[in-house]
Amino acid sequence: MSAKRFLIECAWFGALALGASPACALAGDGVAAEAHGAVTAARLRPAVAARNPAQAAMLGAALAGARIVTVGERGIVLLSDDQGKHWRQAAVPVSVTLTAVRFADASNGVAVGHAGVVLATTDGGAHWQLALDGRRAAALALTAAKARGDAAAIREAERLVADDADKPLLDVCLLDGGRMLAVGAYGLAFASGDGGHTWSSWMERFDNPKGLHLNTVRRRGDTILVGGERGLALLSGDGGRSFQRLEPPYHGSFFTAELPAGGDLVLAGLRGNAWRSADDGRSWAQLANPVPASITASAIRADGSLLFANQAGQLLAARGQALTPMPGAPLPPLNGVLDLPDGGLLALTIQGVMPAKGGAQ
Repeated sequence: MSAKRFLIECAWFGALALGASPACALAGDGVAAEAHGAVTAARLRPAVAARNPAQAAMLGAALAGARIVTVGERGIVLLSDDQGKHWRQAAVPVSVTLTAVRFADASNGVAVGHAGVVLATTDGGAHWQLALDGRRAAALALTAAKARGDAAAIREAERLVADDADKPLLDVCLLDGGRMLAVGAYGLAFASGDGGHTWSSWMERFDNPKGLHLNTVRRRGDTILVGGERGLALLSGDGGRSFQRLEPPYHGSFFTAELPAGGDLVLAGLRGNAWRSADDGRSWAQLANPVPASITASAIRADGSLLFANQAGQLLAARGQALTPMPGAPLPPLNGVLDLPDGGLLALTIQGVMPAKGGAQ
């Protein structure tokens, strides 16, 4: 199982991220309360300088201009200004696992992670500021539910408040004009319209009454696609003002999504399932995949081609209606892949960041 899927599928994210054993994470209320306290402490504690940070489990990566920025376990953020040959660790105010990162330009970026954490940077990732955490997010959800008078939503928001800060955000996308949308476990969805200074709950905009995990979010113009567990797929064509629930044929979890320039919708995830729609989700075609390992990440390359990464340590290129494994020995289980400006690929694995074979398609 890849680290990315591990973080998404487990209900005891916080305890495991902080080193607790599965037995402890599944123990009684006393241990659960201790785990909640540990998550809160990690949220407030800066990331410790790692001896070999490039060997830490990394979960997300983005380009800040020519700089590579990657994020991962224990609040580690790595920077490289030479296409991944050398890495240095950035200053980060939290030590919870970070799951995704995006940049609007060479300076301004955002990262999300466990404990409902959102971090913002204005200097290309060298320094980060806490923009949101789980306690504030839960309070926002409760305020929004009370304003609507929605009894069911109020009960769910009260549970979020009672659970303290241990709910993880799993992905984030940048919209126009400094707007951003972060999604996560148990249906978490929070948006900012001013670069992360203020936030509001978007949970009421999603048709997700069971609070299913929202694992991935992508944006293309006014189109926003969200994928989650049990085949959950949500689509907005108006920049997020409203979402409709789609009905893809597959009812397993989706861990990644893409919105290619041609107008297609793409969702992929459990057991190697990858699906594409050319008509805004009204019909779907499966991409044949010879490898049944779960797809954990994807990328759109500079030439517009689609690339997928799986928990078997393989990269797969989309060609027509099929996925083809790319040449090269398997890597450790993959959590992400980044297309580099020089045509190379950077793999994010449970054993750190690694170059991957695969020139431009």
